[in-house]
Amino acid sequence: MDPDVGAMRREYEAGGLAESEAPADPFALFTTWFAAAVEASAAGASGEANAMVVSTIGRDGQPSSRTVLLKGFDAEGFVFFTNYGSRKGTELAASARCSLLFPWYALQRQVRVEGIAEQVPRSESEAYFATRPRESQVGAWASRQSHRVADRAELEAAYASVTDRFEGGEVPCPPFWGGYLVRPSAFEFWQGRRGRMHDRLSYERTDPARSSWTRSRLAP
Repeated sequence: MDPDVGAMRREYEAGGLAESEAPADPFALFTTWFAAAVEASAAGASGEANAMVVSTIGRDGQPSSRTVLLKGFDAEGFVFFTNYGSRKGTELAASARCSLLFPWYALQRQVRVEGIAEQVPRSESEAYFATRPRESQVGAWASRQSHRVADRAELEAAYASVTDRFEGGEVPCPPFWGGYLVRPSAFEFWQGRRGRMHDRLSYERTDPARSSWTRSRLAP
């Protein structure tokens, strides 16, 4: 029997988000919420705390989204790594505008970030790539990410070929692979509440030079 999707619901009552609890700097609030997500993940209450959805826009205006892993953040923005020839990479090359979504379901929270993506320095990509497991390093070379392949066997053959190529030595960072820094222009922090009267606090950057932000509450 098919599930009654329309009847699926739960009450959100894990907490609230008042202006008095929200600092002027959205990065400070993100740091606090991220720490809570990491703690929940370590306790087995949720998935990967650093999983985030990256949305980009194609030349035809069609948006696309996918989950990637956050690999760093500070007052400048959020960093992730990928194949520059992937769909997300080619779309970011055409339009650097993108959005991020952190879906922390177990905490009944989510954070949206809107901003501009730019490639990180090559040295930063190489430094991070050197910390990846060797299998992942090989995979980065073997996969022409987002391109069509005939079947799984083609992927396995490509992986085996790269494994042989670098056997006995280090796997260098591919020239077509690296990181992006997303510099935020807006944040939205969402906390589920009873009766669907959720808390939504929005931050919009008003002066990039001084990192000043305007905070406002949005109706749920």
